Amino acid sequence: MDHIFFLSLTSSAKFIGAGLATIGVVGAGAGIGIVFSGLLLAISRNPAKEARLMQIVLLGFALTEAMGLLAIMMAFLILYS
Repeated sequence: MDHIFFLSLTSSAKFIGAGLATIGVVGAGAGIGIVFSGLLLAISRNPAKEARLMQIVLLGFALTEAMGLLAIMMAFLILYS
């Protein structure tokens, strides 16, 4: 009986841990929104710099999205290890 309780406890702890690990995706979504809202504000102030601003925004987008993907990867590692 104790063995079954331990398996149930560890599997439920894995689900809770994976759910908590996916909270980082919320931060990545908010970060992407902030990056692109800054782009719109900057282009509306100075349209001549659009090409350079787009390069910087794509770098910011990639780095922010990488953090979200790392959060998802950690959730999968918690679930399946």
